[in-house]
Amino acid sequence: MALLKKINQILLLLLVLTVCAILYNKVHQVPLALRNETVDLESPEEMEEEIPVVICAAAGRMGAAVAAISSIYSNTEANVLFYIVGLKTTIPHIRKWIENSKLKEIKFKVVEFNPMVLKGKIRQDASRPELLQPLNFVRFYLPLLIQKHEKVIYLDDDVIVQGDIQELYDTKLAPGHAAAFSDDCDLPSTHEMVRSVGMQNTYMGFLDYRKQAIRDLGISPSTCSFNPGVIVANMTEWKHQRITKQLEKWMQRNVDENLYSSTLGGGVATSPMLIVFHGKYSSINPMWHIRHLGWSPDARYSEQFLQEAKLLHWNGRYKPWDYPSVHTDLWENWFIPDPSGKFKLTRPDS
Repeated sequence: MALLKKINQILLLLLVLTVCAILYNKVHQVPLALRNETVDLESPEEMEEEIPVVICAAAGRMGAAVAAISSIYSNTEANVLFYIVGLKTTIPHIRKWIENSKLKEIKFKVVEFNPMVLKGKIRQDASRPELLQPLNFVRFYLPLLIQKHEKVIYLDDDVIVQGDIQELYDTKLAPGHAAAFSDDCDLPSTHEMVRSVGMQNTYMGFLDYRKQAIRDLGISPSTCSFNPGVIVANMTEWKHQRITKQLEKWMQRNVDENLYSSTLGGGVATSPMLIVFHGKYSSINPMWHIRHLGWSPDARYSEQFLQEAKLLHWNGRYKPWDYPSVHTDLWENWFIPDPSGKFKLTRPDS
C-alpha cells in the first residue's frame, strides 16, 4: 500500500513537471525567424526593394498598357510590381493577355477601379469624350488603390520606357512634396516642337482665367504647366495633405462653375492637378518624360534625340497603335500581339 502511494506521488510530480514545461514553452516561445529551422527570410539589407508601377488597361486601347509594361520589364533588373488598373468588364481580357504571352513572368496585381467614385464629379464635355473615361482619373486615387507602398510610380498607358525604371523610382522628392512631375518648359529641345504644333505649356492653356475662381488662385497665367502622365508619388504626404479630397473639390467646382474643359489644352484631368500641386511638387529628370509624340501626325523629333530619351509619351490624339501617328516603330518594338485577336493595330495597309 505504501509502495502504491509512493508511485502515485511520483506520477503526480511528473504530471506537474510536464504541465509546467508546456506552459514555459508557450510563454517563452522562440520567434520563428530565430529557430533552427529552414526559413527563407532575408534581412532588410538583403531584401530587394519593390518598385510599384501603376498603369491603366482601358477597353479599346489595352495594347498600350501591354507595350508599356513590356518596355519596362525588358529594360530593368529591378523588382517591379505592376498594378494594372481596369474596369470590371476589361479585367479578364488583360489578365488573359498577360498570362498567355511572354509577360507571364512579370509580378502583377489586377486592381478593379469602381467608376462610382466619380459620380457627380465630372462635367460632361463633348469635344473630347475620351478624356472623360473613368480610368483617366485613377491617378487621383492612388492611395485608395495602392495600400502598402510608401513611394509609387504612375504612368499613362501611351508611354514606352527605354531606360531603367529604377532610375525614375530614385527621383528625390523634397520634404513636404507629395509628387514629382515633369515641367512643360524644362527641356529646350522640345520647345520648337511645342511651338510648331501650337501647344500650350502655361496655365493659361488649361484654366479659364475669365472665371473669378481661377483668378482668385493668384497663379500667373504664364506659369509653366506640368504633365501628370508620369508621376512619382509619396503616399504618406499624399494622404497627409488629403490630395485626393482637394482634387475632388476642384472637380466638383468645375461641374458647378465650368472652370476648365477639354477645349483647353489639358482636358479635364490635368487642370485640377495644376491647381492642387501649384508650387508644391518636385521635378522629374526631363529625359524621363519626352512627350507630345501624339500631338501631330507630322511633327517629329530627331531619331538621335529619341534614342537618348528614357521615356516616350504619345500624349495627344495621334496614338502609335492607330493611324496616322509618328515614331510608331519605337512603340511597336515593345508591343505584344493580343492572343485573343481582339486588339489589332491600325496601319495604312490594314
